[in-house]
Amino acid sequence: MRTERRGMMGVEREMRSEEVFSPRSSVLSPELLQRVRWRCRRGLLELDIIFGRFIDTHYAELSDAERQIFDEFLDMPDNPLWDMISGRQIAESDAQVALLEKIKSV
Repeated sequence: MRTERRGMMGVEREMRSEEVFSPRSSVLSPELLQRVRWRCRRGLLELDIIFGRFIDTHYAELSDAERQIFDEFLDMPDNPLWDMISGRQIAESDAQVALLEKIKSV
């Protein structure tokens, strides 16, 4: 359990980890989706559009391993990431290739 400061008034509340994502459920909390959307904001408009659509359509269906790979993608600089998505650069693993195919499908 952790305390999280939220809102303009600095209201504190306790937030349990199961509130964010429960492995027993594919339902993601709005807070988690908002954090992921924020991380998807990029310097390239093309990435913003693709990632926004991907979050809307497929993110909730990803396994934990796929979410980890997606986080690794978000840690990459924009140009190499765009090169992977557009096919100009080869992905490092089969798991990355599979997730890139899902991303490209939107």
